[in-house]
Amino acid sequence: MRRLTTAALSLGVTFAVAFGVLVTLLAATPALAAGYRYWSFWDGSGGTWAYATQGPSIARPADGTALGFRFAVSQDASTEAAKPRAAADFEAVCGATAAVEGRKRVAVVVDFGVPADAPAGETPPQDAPRTACAQVAPGATAAEALAAVAKPLRYNSAALLCAISGYPKQGCGDQVAEAQPKPSAPSSAPSAPAAAGDSGDGGPSAGLLAGIAAVLALAAAAVWQSRRRSR
Repeated sequence: MRRLTTAALSLGVTFAVAFGVLVTLLAATPALAAGYRYWSFWDGSGGTWAYATQGPSIARPADGTALGFRFAVSQDASTEAAKPRAAADFEAVCGATAAVEGRKRVAVVVDFGVPADAPAGETPPQDAPRTACAQVAPGATAAEALAAVAKPLRYNSAALLCAISGYPKQGCGDQVAEAQPKPSAPSSAPSAPAAAGDSGDGGPSAGLLAGIAAVLALAAAAVWQSRRRSR
C-alpha cells in the first residue's frame, strides 16, 4: 500500500510539472494579430476628435460642427492610431465660407492615410488631409455632407463606407494580417529562412509542438512506471 501511495504521489507531481511546462509553452506562443483596413468616422469638437457613435448615413451633424474621416489599418481595439491628422477646427475650414439661410455649414476633414496602410498596388491620393466646408440642407446626414465635397463615394451592400474620392479602388473593410517590422533601409540580400521553431503562418511553432510532445511522453512514461511499481 505504501509503495502504491508513493507511486501515486510521484505520478501526481509528474503530471503537475508536465501541466506547468505545457502552460508555459502555450503562454510563450505569440498570438496572430490581425486588423482591418477601413475608413473610420469621427466627430470633432473643441479641436479634438472623438470616435463617432453613429454611422455617417445616420448621424446628422449640426451647423458649425466638424466631421473627420481617416483611412487606416486598425490592429486592435484602440482607435487612437486612426484619428485624422488634421485638427477638428471648424473656423479653420469654414471660417471663410459665408453662412446661407436655410443651409448649414459642416467642416469636413478627409485623411487618406499613409502609404503603409494602402492596399496593395495603391497609394493615397495625397499626403496631407483634405479639408472642405460643406453647405447642405439642415437635415442632411454626415454622408450627404461628405458627398457634397468628396465624391465619388463607394458603399457596400451593408451601407459600409468603402471609398472616398474613389480611394481605395477596391476592397471594403478588409482583414489584414499583422504587418512585419519594416527594415530601416532597403536591402538586396535575400530573405533569411525562418529560424528553427519559428512559424511564418501564425500557427504553432515547431518548438511548441516538440515541447508538447515531450510533455505527453513524460506523462506517459510516468503512468507506465507507476503501474509497473504497483504490481
